Amino acid sequence: MNVTRSTFNEVMVPNYQPADMVMVRGEGSRVWDQAGRDYVDFAGGIAVTLLGHCNPKLVAALTEQAGKLWHLSNVMTNEPALRLAKKLVAATFAERVFFCNSGAEANEAAFKLARRYGNAIDPAKHEIISFYNAFHGRTLFTVSVGGQAKYTQGFEPIPAGITHLPFNDVAALEAAVSARTCAIVLEPIQGEGGIMPATPAFIAAARRLADEHKALLIFDEVQSGMGRSGHLYAYQHYGVTPDLLTSAKGLGGGFPIGAMLATKAAADVLAFGTHGSTYGGNPLACAVGEAVLDTVNDPALLAGVVHRAQLLRDGLDSIGRRYGVFAPTRGLGLLIGAPMTDAWKGRAKDIVNAGMAHGVWSLVAGPDVLRLAPSLVIGEAEIAEGLRRLEAGVASLVAKAAAA
Repeated sequence: MNVTRSTFNEVMVPNYQPADMVMVRGEGSRVWDQAGRDYVDFAGGIAVTLLGHCNPKLVAALTEQAGKLWHLSNVMTNEPALRLAKKLVAATFAERVFFCNSGAEANEAAFKLARRYGNAIDPAKHEIISFYNAFHGRTLFTVSVGGQAKYTQGFEPIPAGITHLPFNDVAALEAAVSARTCAIVLEPIQGEGGIMPATPAFIAAARRLADEHKALLIFDEVQSGMGRSGHLYAYQHYGVTPDLLTSAKGLGGGFPIGAMLATKAAADVLAFGTHGSTYGGNPLACAVGEAVLDTVNDPALLAGVVHRAQLLRDGLDSIGRRYGVFAPTRGLGLLIGAPMTDAWKGRAKDIVNAGMAHGVWSLVAGPDVLRLAPSLVIGEAEIAEGLRRLEAGVASLVAKAAAA
């Protein structure tokens, strides 16, 4: 069957606007379109394909499990789920794991748990504190907790009992947390909100205030987790432990899986029958997730993340200085943001498109920030080539602007 980009407009719900090309193959940090053209992948499927496309270890894990067992539902458990959960517990603060299929589902589980936790103490203890520019998923509950009005407009009425505060504002957080608060929810690095790392003081204050007011501290590490920060999870960079942590995206390296990691005290709130997921803990997904974790949770690989991040940031900063389009980069590990200069505000998407025209795929984090989230094992030669292509795209865009 012949399909092209125009097929999308004929058969798909119009909630996406994909690029003009259709990708058909990937290997490592390259992808190829229908015309056979290659692109250096600095996007990583939005921080998902963290070991590259068609990684042999992940292909082998999926292929082996596909010949054994695909699905049971949670009426029964399975070996891949138990192995992956056991390894996640051994590698993190967590004592219990809940599996699902996406970051939104992991956050939905965490927010439901928090409400149930608060309700058991006092029915009035139901407030969830989140932060402006946060992003926690696309379900009605998770977009409501996320602090971006554009995702809730037209879907009102939204769930109540959610308070949004400025990110990294310790004084505002201290003023807001009270006996009504059941949870403080934050991303250690705001992703969609512009690649904004939390300050150590802010993270520490969130932990202190949660303890003082008997609230849960929830870290959304859907984007920052699984090695992307240079640590297995970014909370380890800050030295502050949450009660709940949500993980997805890179956890499956491209295969759909999500997880909520929890202390035993928090996990016990979700007693039998209080929550569930038909596909959560699917043997295929967990077999791939186990291969990802085994590969990523390695000191040499994590050190390589820091090295690769420096190469990319140095390259972006050099392009920014040369052409006046980027301010100094920010982020943590291989979650990198290049803010637009004042003269280029609102034009991050133009940079992405110019890069694509020259064979490099990147992302935006809002209209004013270019985002890079490549494979954790992208080669130095591909980093150099991708930066070369990105610079060519920027140069062409700047030349057009000068000629206009």
